Amino acid sequence: MIDHARDLVSVREATDRLLTAAAKLDNASVAEPSRLPGWSRGHVLAHIARNADALVNVLQGRPMYVSATARDADIERDAPRPLDVQLTDVRESGSRFQEAGAAPADWTRTVELRNGVTDAAARVPFRRWVEVELHHLDLGIGYELEDLPAEFVEREIDFLADRFTGHADVPPTRLTDGTHAWSTGREADAAEVTVRGAAPDLLGWLAGRRDGAGLTAEGGALPALPPL
Repeated sequence: MIDHARDLVSVREATDRLLTAAAKLDNASVAEPSRLPGWSRGHVLAHIARNADALVNVLQGRPMYVSATARDADIERDAPRPLDVQLTDVRESGSRFQEAGAAPADWTRTVELRNGVTDAAARVPFRRWVEVELHHLDLGIGYELEDLPAEFVEREIDFLADRFTGHADVPPTRLTDGTHAWSTGREADAAEVTVRGAAPDLLGWLAGRRDGAGLTAEGGALPALPPL
């Protein structure tokens, strides 16, 4: 069972880690490229802030974004801001998300995210945790997959493996870090490919943050994954 209250604590802790690390930047380095193609670090910070507000909308029954165009425009508008403004925005928007998460609510209800995706309200804090942790990596400021909390890594692998389950372009695949195992890809009685590696490498590959060079594939080539 998902413990949304516990996940809210994890979101707050992850946000604090990000803010502490990003505070060591300066205005020039915020304008430098991030690890995401076409985005500066300012774009990443702006997205983190606007995503918090978007998930407040979700929790309060409003559309996540007015439109995809408006979402992109808001990020472009906010990306060039000075570091202190960026950090204040991430901190304050994160606080608004925490306040929305603390409000009495039916956490079993279904909510709507982007592109018609629906989920249980109780999973929204974990989705926010994912945004904060993965985009902290994307800043390229010394926080790596190996630094992620072990619980987060395991749960995000589980989430992404489930996301690709049934995908016609992904062969039936078994993933293992030697301790845990996951299945993904097309439904089948048995896996065609087994992918082995450390959990951070598995997560990096599934999340599009690593190319899979640290993994080994048995029974076939490392599957090509569709974009998230």
